[in-house]
Amino acid sequence: MPDVAGRRRAVPAALLVAALLVSIVPSVVQATAPPGLERFLYALGQVESGGSYTARNATSGAYGKYQIMPASWAAWAKLYLGSSTAPQTPANQETVAHRKVTALYNWLDAWPTVAHWWLTGSSERNPNLWSSFSRTYVERIMTIYRATTDVTGAVPTVSRTSWIGSNDTRVGDSSKAITYRFAWSTAAYASYSGHQVRYATRTGASASISFTGKGIAWMGPVGPTRGTAKVYIDGKAVATVDLRRSTFQARKILFARPLTAGPHTFKIVVTSSGRPVAIDDLIIGT
Repeated sequence: MPDVAGRRRAVPAALLVAALLVSIVPSVVQATAPPGLERFLYALGQVESGGSYTARNATSGAYGKYQIMPASWAAWAKLYLGSSTAPQTPANQETVAHRKVTALYNWLDAWPTVAHWWLTGSSERNPNLWSSFSRTYVERIMTIYRATTDVTGAVPTVSRTSWIGSNDTRVGDSSKAITYRFAWSTAAYASYSGHQVRYATRTGASASISFTGKGIAWMGPVGPTRGTAKVYIDGKAVATVDLRRSTFQARKILFARPLTAGPHTFKIVVTSSGRPVAIDDLIIGT
């Protein structure tokens, strides 16, 4: 979580907003999803926790993919799930985040302002009045938001990816450009690209590639039995990706990151024992 002190100060404001929204629960719960909701939530989750549903801030107690404070979780779970003690399962985290962020967008009208509120609890719309830390936080989210490919499970296209050009390179799971370490197996399914994926279930199993480009995306399946992995770019851990979802989807953007044009390395390391992590395609912006 980026700003412990700021997030603590935000809790009373967040609870007040939740209380005010109680009287309009039906309209909040049934509200139409705003444009870009999935992309924003993906970016928010990446900045807050690297996409991990089990991340916990030891200082503040904030938990999960979106680093929701304990008091806020109780209020929002009551509002959106019907119980203040609802467990913070991945599915519940997504339900609460989707509905809360939808309500925030309908109130604040712009994604940068929603991001600022998520950090501070403030509805101030003028970025010139935000702290430098908040402006940096918001820009990190919006940079990922602008650069991220489709995160709904559909196959991405060039038009939806600002950092991948018409000559982007798609590297299939069986490509010799990918170096696999430890046991990786092949699973066949008609909806996979090339009708197969490469997967591993052993903690520490890795897949890496060296490339020259201006961005990279990882596509693969998600579902209830899927595992987790750490992503490294140029030798530095940049994200933890949790592939668990309530339903199976054969092709989904699992990670996407724009980069400075040039040579890079990309590595996936499995961190879950017994749960599969799979690669369908790697997409390199050139």
